[in-house]
Amino acid sequence: VYLETYGCQMNVNDTEIAWAILQQNGYARTKDLDEADVILLVTCSVREKAEQTIWNRLRQLKALKVRRQQARLPLRIGILGCMAERLKEEILDREKLVDIVAGPDAYRDLPRLLAVAESGQQAANVLLSLDETYADILPVQTSAGGTTAFVSIMRGCDNMCSYCIVPFTRGRERSRPIASILQEVRMLSDQGVKEVTLLGQNVNSFRDLSEVQFQSAAAPVLSRGFSTVYKAKPGGLRFAHLLDQVSRIDPEMRIRFTSPHPKDFPDEASVLQLIQERHNICKQLHLPAQSGSTRVLEAMRRGYTREAYLELVHHVRECIPGVSLSSDFIAGFCGETEEDHQQTVSLLREVRYNVGFLFAYSMRQKTRAYHRLQDDVPADIKKKRLEELITVFREEAARANEVMVGQSQLVLVEGPSKRSVSELCGRNDSNIKVIFPDAEIEDAAGCKALVRAQPGDYVLVKVTSASSQTLKGVLLCRTILSRSAACR
Repeated sequence: VYLETYGCQMNVNDTEIAWAILQQNGYARTKDLDEADVILLVTCSVREKAEQTIWNRLRQLKALKVRRQQARLPLRIGILGCMAERLKEEILDREKLVDIVAGPDAYRDLPRLLAVAESGQQAANVLLSLDETYADILPVQTSAGGTTAFVSIMRGCDNMCSYCIVPFTRGRERSRPIASILQEVRMLSDQGVKEVTLLGQNVNSFRDLSEVQFQSAAAPVLSRGFSTVYKAKPGGLRFAHLLDQVSRIDPEMRIRFTSPHPKDFPDEASVLQLIQERHNICKQLHLPAQSGSTRVLEAMRRGYTREAYLELVHHVRECIPGVSLSSDFIAGFCGETEEDHQQTVSLLREVRYNVGFLFAYSMRQKTRAYHRLQDDVPADIKKKRLEELITVFREEAARANEVMVGQSQLVLVEGPSKRSVSELCGRNDSNIKVIFPDAEIEDAAGCKALVRAQPGDYVLVKVTSASSQTLKGVLLCRTILSRSAACR
């Protein structure tokens, strides 16, 4: 089987789940397309461009399948994930070369679907589940070097933002039992993984109902000035409890999480306290804003005003000094005026994010916006506004990163830099890429011999220059996470 992944980090994790299931059923994995008996594409539907990429890829694979048929060597092609969920009939009808279609909740069914395809029939399963979390499937980690890993803690989303296809392709929110998450993180720690990112569409609404004694717990409160389209659900162990437990497993393992929703950081949030207190929880938060205009935020059904969002940002910065912030923005949403756009520009300038994910709006079928709103911002205006947002973001990110010049940053080494074999790269606590020479250094543990940094090592790097995307610096020494925290 040959696996190809498109889209978000959840899809990276889904690829590992699908591969774990296939491996248990006797499949071997290849990185050589020509060797494959089965080609599976794990797909994304969030934007039209993502889907177009898959259609183009299928046309490329068509020639390979025709050659195989002429040589009487069968080749099965499958579409997995969100695009499979959204466009099942169209994929099967439009591209006769696709043999199987499996939605995000149907990966356990892959062996059966492939068996059906062996007989020459097309096979599909896009049933969404109310309880599938793949809690008992320990994903086979495939990340480069095994330094970092993603751990899925929940699936689906209940927020129903008007632009978003996720509730329709991934279904309703359901959380993995904490016990199975802790088991996976312990396994990763034993394998030498040094950084784990807890994944979910809305991680901070995590709610584990598997332990009976916690089913009567009170429903959480929302952040001040925030609302939601659904009623808060009581019961269960919450994200703060999970974060506390995960961070205790290995003091030398960094913990990140994405994506949270701004509404789920209430003022008394123990999540923020934990980030501030624990040396191995990264002082970095993703706070998706989407727009800086209250009017557009209301049309998006985000459940907050610009003022409430900014108040939350100030609260976060008070609780976690030096916190790094990242965000998502959509340019050209339905009805967005030039004034609305300029409010987003001013939000970017006011908050000054370290990392940003910015996209032009792409209307998706099934969403509330598709049924209720007009996609009335012309494509050229969307493009122009997106370019302005990117320019402003980069200016402000460069200023934010400039603050680190002259500082020593703790960096987790990932491997060689893409641009030079004589340099290494890694990421600091803020999740910003840091590039530094591959040189012999001292070990802070008191080892006299000089050492070379390896993937998975923590090193101290003195930053000498900064841009909007990366930091550059010189190596000081190799260290460990807990010692570096004690020196802060």
